[in-house]
Amino acid sequence: MTAQPSDLTNNVTDTALIFEGGGMRASYTSAVVVTLLRAGLHFGWVGGISAGASNLANYLVRDEERARISFVDFASDPQMGDFRTWLRGKGWFNAEYIYEQAGFPDQALPYDFETFRSNPAGIAIGAFRMSDGEMVYWGKDDTPDLPSLMRRVRASSTMPVLMPAVGIDGEDYIDGALGPTGGFAIDAARAAGYEKFLVVLTQPRDYVKPAMKNERVMGRWFRRTPAVVDALVRRPANYNRTREELFDLERDGKAMLFVPETMPVTNSERNVARLRAAHELGLAQAGRELPRWREFLGVDGTDRG
Repeated sequence: MTAQPSDLTNNVTDTALIFEGGGMRASYTSAVVVTLLRAGLHFGWVGGISAGASNLANYLVRDEERARISFVDFASDPQMGDFRTWLRGKGWFNAEYIYEQAGFPDQALPYDFETFRSNPAGIAIGAFRMSDGEMVYWGKDDTPDLPSLMRRVRASSTMPVLMPAVGIDGEDYIDGALGPTGGFAIDAARAAGYEKFLVVLTQPRDYVKPAMKNERVMGRWFRRTPAVVDALVRRPANYNRTREELFDLERDGKAMLFVPETMPVTNSERNVARLRAAHELGLAQAGRELPRWREFLGVDGTDRG
């Protein structure tokens, strides 16, 4: 169900909503989008990186069905990509099709841009600039039309090696998870003035990202952009440090975290049955945790079932 533009008001104004990435692990966390929408919990600011940017985009148009399909049924689309598209330079995930074609009217995954534009919520979509290693966040002013929005969601979601870099305004960008937080837009949320956060993670609580093992291979692959190699090496430490910071904020009562109880799929999973099962697990967990979210946010909401 998609909201009509005239219905778009937000009732959570003192808390930032942040979606982590994780590729197809978002089959699990897209259930949070569905649960928040069904509960009538509408945030006035949303940040997302990588697959989290897709969750952000679907949340902003309040489209429960698209939120689910994007990371479940859509995986069976024959144009999603594979080794053959990777060899042709289009990526293991055919990003141009996924982000810049499928979202148009009468295509496989149409996106209601008019509703996005009418939603008064602020946004931050993060990507990594390859030339100098800077983290860049785009907001509503940077996304005046559907192509500009989806190109930025694509840039944020561009997994190194598996997908080609995305050019925007003369610069090449890849996955925002290479930035200094390791893939969480909490820095952007703080810059926007927020001190309270609902953060949707995509790995279980005991997960620790291991050090990169293929630094030499990455060094050759990205020999012309050494900032990318440096970011890849630093990413595990950045990621683990930010997660610990989030757990500290949780203990201090400043953050509510959705942490998957289990993660049954990888970031590249394409089996629809497994993705569907992951989404159902996410729905069940989100449903159990919803009362705590409401208490944390101080908003009752109205369930639609």
